[in-house]
This record gives sequence, C-alpha cells and structure tokens, in this order.
Amino acid sequence: MPIVTIQVTREGTTPGTASLTAEEKTALIKGSSELLLDVLGKPLDSTFVVIEEVDLENWGWGGRPVPEFRRRRAARTG
Repeated sequence: MPIVTIQVTREGTTPGTASLTAEEKTALIKGSSELLLDVLGKPLDSTFVVIEEVDLENWGWGGRPVPEFRRRRAARTG
C-alpha cells in the first residue's frame, strides 16, 4: 500500500489565494495515484495521497525564513 505525501506552500497558485483549490487537490491525488499505477502497478484503491500545506512562515530558503529571503532577493534585483 503506497502512501504519497505532497508538501506545498500555503500560498495558493492564484494571486490572493491562501491555499490550493479543491480542484487542484483532486488533480494532485488523481495524478499521483495514476503515476503509481503506471510505474509500479499499484491499484488506485490501495494508494493513499496526503497533501500537506505548509504555512509560509514555517519553511526557509537560503538560510532564512522565506519571507525574509524573498524581501532580500527583491531588494537586490529591484
């Protein structure tokens, strides 16, 4: 029984949104399950997919919390 965990940042894919839409989550679950079926022959009904949305302040990049990293990068390029 495969378990797939997908982590995405809680920023949404459209400006002004704070998370994935139900349709995006459905597509991720479907696509991941079909990939395991195609590659490993795992039946769809035995594959579990977990989507974890990570709040922006709970991850980092370049040794800094991501909001700070992005501010510094924007200041260098802006």
